[in-house]
Amino acid sequence: MGKIFERIDDKLRAFIAAQPMYFIGTAPSAGGHVNISPKGYRDTFAVIDEHTVAYLDLFGSGSETIAHLRDNGRITVMFCSFDRVARILRLSGTGRFVRPDSPEFAALSGRFGTGHTGVRAVVVVEVDRIADSCGWSVPRMDLVEERPVLDEAHTRRTDADFARRITGDNSVSIDGLPALEPDHPLPSALRRDDQGTALTATADSDRLPR
Repeated sequence: MGKIFERIDDKLRAFIAAQPMYFIGTAPSAGGHVNISPKGYRDTFAVIDEHTVAYLDLFGSGSETIAHLRDNGRITVMFCSFDRVARILRLSGTGRFVRPDSPEFAALSGRFGTGHTGVRAVVVVEVDRIADSCGWSVPRMDLVEERPVLDEAHTRRTDADFARRITGDNSVSIDGLPALEPDHPLPSALRRDDQGTALTATADSDRLPR
């Protein structure tokens, strides 16, 4: 039987930290397409407090989640156990995306790994429903390794490549909802702090060539 939780306690934090991937679900307010995005890299997700979580959003071929959050803010994060003990955990609430040139981004970025080269934003979720379910039909699988392909691909991309993505397939959702703005910072505008533990945007990030 599923259970509703009042808060993200230490046991739920431990379950979340143990999962090598998670899924993001969003949808537009009217019509359009529901979007489910699988996410890897354990160091891209963080529990901020008992009712707030966040994840480091990396560039991809589209920006459905950002567009949907701009439209209505509705979001569900799902964790699914693939090991011996079956379990599904859903965190539902209201999300927003934080641009790299926002002061809030600098405060949040220290919670994530700094080795990802294609950082687009941080998504913050204010969680209003925490629920688990059995997951008994989910197959049991072993993790071989994290897949480095996305980070490697971002490392090879130039500023011009990212600029085309910002004003192209990342500018609107597949249903035409606005996503990234034309002045969205490029990944190269981010720098690590002296300890290499946080990312911040350089002051002139909005003047980088596009």
